Amino acid sequence: MSSVRKMVINKWSLEIRDTDMKLADALLLRSDMNKKVASLSERLKGNCRVQAGEEPGEDPQKLLVEAFRVMQEFELLVSRINRTNLSVKLTNGKTMMEAIAERDRLEGQHKLLKEAACACRIENNYYSNSEIKWRSVLKVDSLEKQADDLSKKIRELNSTIQSANWTAELLD
Repeated sequence: MSSVRKMVINKWSLEIRDTDMKLADALLLRSDMNKKVASLSERLKGNCRVQAGEEPGEDPQKLLVEAFRVMQEFELLVSRINRTNLSVKLTNGKTMMEAIAERDRLEGQHKLLKEAACACRIENNYYSNSEIKWRSVLKVDSLEKQADDLSKKIRELNSTIQSANWTAELLD
């Protein structure tokens, strides 16, 4: 197995080291890098303006340079993750990328079913007989059953994806 470049987040900066990395580790690193950029952004905003005669707590130019550097490394990491997702085959025969797209669709359908079920549960508070009466045109129990079935499919697909994440090597 060839050695790949691993990006490791230290407390204050990113370092690139030559080592093997699983896809799951790269995904965790991507999450850490997103948090690092968000932190740098907040720190930058907090140090861009000061009262006349005062100095900022941190050099905003250095924060900007650091954020750009992390973003460049993030771009490289995400490219490697995407290349890996295109090449990894899951036990169901799909690529990781196809499974992720399927999961996104299933999650969207699940959300839509739950929202529809919620909208059907209109509480009728009648104050008089002349008020408009509302009725549901969809069967809530059917919507909930479909949502439950989709939840199971999502869990199973997530399990397959997570398993592959811990076995697949990140590509260069």
